[in-house]
Amino acid sequence: MTITIIISIVTLLVGGAVTALIFATLSKKSRKEKETEIELLKKNQLIEVKEKFIALKAEHEQQVHERNAKIQDREVNLKQRELQLNQRQGDLQRKQNEVEVLRESCEQQLKSYELQQTAIEVKRKELDQLTHQAQSQLEQVSGMSVEQAKEKLVEALKEETKANAMSYINDIMEEAKMTANNEAKKIIIKSIQRLATETAIENSVTVFNIESDEIKGRIIGREGRNIRALEAATGVEIIVDDTPEAIVLSAFDPVRREIARLSIHQLVADGRIHPARIEEVVNKVTKQVEDEIIEAGKRTAIDLGVHGLHPELIRLVGKMKYRSSYGQNLLQHARETANLCAIMATELGLNPKKAKRAGLLHDIGKVPDDEPELPHAILGMRLAERYKEKPDICNAIGAHHEEIEMETLIAPIVQVCDAISGARPGARREIVEAYLKRLHDLENLALSYPGVVKTYAIQAGRELRVIVGADKIDDKETELLSFDIAKKIQDEMTYPGQVKITVIRETRSVSYAK
Repeated sequence: MTITIIISIVTLLVGGAVTALIFATLSKKSRKEKETEIELLKKNQLIEVKEKFIALKAEHEQQVHERNAKIQDREVNLKQRELQLNQRQGDLQRKQNEVEVLRESCEQQLKSYELQQTAIEVKRKELDQLTHQAQSQLEQVSGMSVEQAKEKLVEALKEETKANAMSYINDIMEEAKMTANNEAKKIIIKSIQRLATETAIENSVTVFNIESDEIKGRIIGREGRNIRALEAATGVEIIVDDTPEAIVLSAFDPVRREIARLSIHQLVADGRIHPARIEEVVNKVTKQVEDEIIEAGKRTAIDLGVHGLHPELIRLVGKMKYRSSYGQNLLQHARETANLCAIMATELGLNPKKAKRAGLLHDIGKVPDDEPELPHAILGMRLAERYKEKPDICNAIGAHHEEIEMETLIAPIVQVCDAISGARPGARREIVEAYLKRLHDLENLALSYPGVVKTYAIQAGRELRVIVGADKIDDKETELLSFDIAKKIQDEMTYPGQVKITVIRETRSVSYAK
């Protein structure tokens, strides 16, 4: 209706305008022509008005259609939401029913459990009564109480056991004192005397000598690119300072230092020093060193007469050549221990070949390709097991620091010979002050915990024994204390190998006979 009224108003306005125009032109044209023109103008105007009306009507219908479509979409959405709400309501009702069923089931089970507990309690009381009656009858028959009977039996067993034990102990002690000390000293002295030893001291740095300081600049390269490439390829810190005709190679891994030394030697001799050439030479030298390691392992096995070793064990033995412990070369230490083991086994009438094999392999856990969090003795034992060594050899390797139980006589021989090789004069080096300070720091660290009475660092600092007051710490807290001390030592101190922490809690009762 609104559109129709608008169209009518527009038509009247247009007609009035046309009429005014006609009257304005009467003076110039004839009436008939003017009427014809008027009719044409009116028709044209009507056609334009109709076209506008049709366009407006179509636009209006389009708007109405779009509104209807939106309304229908909203109705569909509302219906979908209503269906979802109904579905959720049904799920909720179903879950509520399930919860109710479970609650009823739990209540029934609880009642059943309470009934069972009541029955058990009744049975327990009946059993206690029967036990008490039986004890009373036994006491009446024997004329003693239960505690008195226990004490009498324990005392009788103690006396008999003490008498027998003391008799055996006295005999054994007398015989052992007469022979054991002398025999042990003789065997050890003979073994040491029959073995010729060397003294080898190694450092964590290598000095590379050069002919002139001009070569230092070539090794450094433009803006330091050559020295950076060398350090990245070898993993060694190269120190170029004011020291005349010398370059220092610093690294804790002797294999890397050797690779770096040989690589620099070849580069200086060749004269071509640039990053691409450095990478090529380092790769070539690495292969040469690997071959030398295998050759050193084979030569060692042949020299000692140890046959049938797995190729990987031979490689690990050769790798010992580039490893040292407190300045003592590890391969030299292994050879020395192997020879001592063979001599001592011969003195004791045991198999010298097995003893020599175990002595050679006892420290292979110090030169693994990876760095697992395991003591080197345990790691060496696992490596030997992996490469099919015999169980007595594996046990001797794993037990030479008493981290597992010794199962054969070869194990203590390896332990003793390892100690002899490492403890002989000139074999290893450590500043006495630093050694004593480490032991003192270990003891003080454990003393800082509450409840600790005394501490003792033993076995050259490999074990820390902590004595706690029985009235201050219970058994469960001792486990936590040993863990805390181990963690604090690991975080705050520097030490070789591993440190075993033993927390001792004991109750003592002392009385005096006057």
